[in-house]
Amino acid sequence: MNKTQVRSTNYSNLTRKVDFRTKIRLLHLLIGLFTSTIVLNFVGCCVYSFTGASVPEHLKTIAIPIADDRSGGAEPGLREKLTEVLTQKFIDDNTLQVTDKGSANSVLECTIVSLSDAPAIVTAGEQIATRRITVSVLVVNKDLVKRKTLFEKTFSNYGDYPSGGSVDSRRSAIEDAVEKITQDILLDTVSGW
Repeated sequence: MNKTQVRSTNYSNLTRKVDFRTKIRLLHLLIGLFTSTIVLNFVGCCVYSFTGASVPEHLKTIAIPIADDRSGGAEPGLREKLTEVLTQKFIDDNTLQVTDKGSANSVLECTIVSLSDAPAIVTAGEQIATRRITVSVLVVNKDLVKRKTLFEKTFSNYGDYPSGGSVDSRRSAIEDAVEKITQDILLDTVSGW
């Protein structure tokens, strides 16, 4: 073989290698695009399901009367705080317009059924390091147009605070529990169909 033939053979081998590498890269690119499309479609479906699109068309407004407190905990301002936070969540969400019961299509009746304050983390020396406030709320969602109960469910959640902490840290734990519960109630009401 002369030098020209060797160069020609090397060039055709190089071309085959480049073609093979190019094909592999193209295959990786296509797989990446396909995977991205599937992920975006999945995420899009998840986001769509929480936008409130599933609320029946005849329900446009909701009333949220002040919560009843049957917890026996006598926590001052708890029922007002729960009602205030829940109402604000519905206003921010804007799926259902908050209005008074006389002109509402639906009503959300909340009853605080329990409030407990118990040790959450106990150290090796049997010292209580953290306490947990657990709040449970019975929620009845009624369709006032079709005169039926949409759901009746108890929501529970908690907030932790340091043992021996101040009154403010305990109050903050209660507010944390209320924040979590109201978020769960909102999601069940607007997307739990």
